[in-house]
Amino acid sequence: MITLHHYLILSAALFCIGLYGATSKKNAIAVFMGVELMLNSANINIVAFNHYLKPNVLSGHVFAIFVIAVAAAEVAVGLAIILSLYRHRKSTNVDDIDLLKW
Repeated sequence: MITLHHYLILSAALFCIGLYGATSKKNAIAVFMGVELMLNSANINIVAFNHYLKPNVLSGHVFAIFVIAVAAAEVAVGLAIILSLYRHRKSTNVDDIDLLKW
């Protein structure tokens, strides 16, 4: 039987993998993938707590869908920025992106 602890362990593992990917990678797309893993781990927590604490109420599911929609919008804007930078600089390395530095 899958308990709440299993979901929490899965969520913590996904969050740690995402955090490692977001902080250690130099490629901007890999950083976005790490951020997406962290957001999905939060969604797993939200849905799991909702399922085990108040199974008849769908507020956790609705909130998770809202987080997914916000994450999709974030990725769309982020990928557009990365594509634009790649066209101008021919690189997706985050160290090469220093447009806002003086």
